[in-house]
Amino acid sequence: MFPLVLALPPAPGRSQEHQYVGAAKCKSCHGKELMGDQYASWLADPHHRAFETLRGEPSQKIAREQGLSQPPHEAEECLSCHITAFGVPPTRIAKTLSPSDGVQCESCHGPGRDYRKKKIMSDRERAASKGLWDAGREAKICTTCHNPQSPTFDPKRYQLSDGSHAGFDFEQAKVRIAHPIPEDVKGHYLELEKAQKEARDAAEE
Repeated sequence: MFPLVLALPPAPGRSQEHQYVGAAKCKSCHGKELMGDQYASWLADPHHRAFETLRGEPSQKIAREQGLSQPPHEAEECLSCHITAFGVPPTRIAKTLSPSDGVQCESCHGPGRDYRKKKIMSDRERAASKGLWDAGREAKICTTCHNPQSPTFDPKRYQLSDGSHAGFDFEQAKVRIAHPIPEDVKGHYLELEKAQKEARDAAEE
């Protein structure tokens, strides 16, 4: 059967009480060119289409082979990894999440209501204390779903430096979905955004 993962187990010291707000809230900053437009990268990434893939014939075939009693886009065995915050109590959903958005930002970066403000996000340690997950270091965020229990797991998908193969390699996977904040913007977003606004205001005078 498919892996049933209702919520990512917290790292030591991580609160499970933070609320989800959805990718649209992330877009308010991460959809800007100055920040690197991570939102556009997500829209083009397979994670965004994770729910829609469940409606396709390949997924229907897998569901039949696995003996599921529901179609894959309704089955908890599939939804646990193909949408964000599946199985999370309603009290932890601050903004309605659309299944059609598939695997959203908060599946990898943590429920964002408490860290999403600019002043908090500009301080990495403070953001982490408010629920931000370190997706670049915590392989478990990925392997919760990308593991041998998945019916589409390919044990030879990644070739390692020694010539052997693995079904999942965290370092290579990160490169495939990279959507970094520009180095010159990290830690300086607020001041750069202010400078941009001042320049626009001056140009309009």
